[in-house]
Amino acid sequence: MTDKITAVVPAAGVGSRMAADRPKQYLQIAGKTILEHTIDRLFSHPAVERVIIAISKTDPYFSALPLANDPRITVVDGGAERADSVFAGLAAIENEDSWVLVHDAARPCLRITDLEKLISQAQQSDCGAILAAPVRDTMKRGNGQNGIAETVERNDLWHALTPQMFKVKQLRDSLHQALEQGAVVTDEASALEFCGYVPLLVKGRADNLKVTQPEDLALAEFYLQQLTKEQP
Repeated sequence: MTDKITAVVPAAGVGSRMAADRPKQYLQIAGKTILEHTIDRLFSHPAVERVIIAISKTDPYFSALPLANDPRITVVDGGAERADSVFAGLAAIENEDSWVLVHDAARPCLRITDLEKLISQAQQSDCGAILAAPVRDTMKRGNGQNGIAETVERNDLWHALTPQMFKVKQLRDSLHQALEQGAVVTDEASALEFCGYVPLLVKGRADNLKVTQPEDLALAEFYLQQLTKEQP
């Protein structure tokens, strides 16, 4: 039987690349905000019993959502950077030996089959695991002047997705050490990598889209329509 799991969702960002009048997690798709769809996907797995959402102290939108009254939701103050928000979420988890999922607020198309694979494989690992998708396109490295410096071999290259799943203490300590030593922490796994751990790669679906650009909204809506055919 899978132990109950807490998820942390950093949602304090402003999403400037969307060029919208509000943070991207509050844009609507099919009558609900992206954040609401994202939380629904996490709670679709019976092992996820609690979600901690880190929002900006000046956030005027969250309190108007039904999520604000959901007893399974805990809200904490997020920070200027993603890692700050994740730290705040981790601090609200009492059991530091438990497992935690960290999931992007603007990734509303997570499928329960991928979530189940991640949870199962992470719990068999000493270093946790992340969802990831193999790179399919030819990869180029730029020269900094809009030219091509080289073609990069795509074998063993992966797109890092979320959720990413680790033990609470291991993630907290790794984030602290990496940031203290000036490492570039682009996701939670990168902090563990810096500390010498080797998290597992769990192959996930490429339609686990992160809404980042304006054109992503229509694609996310299409994927969510497909999700209505998935049970539960």
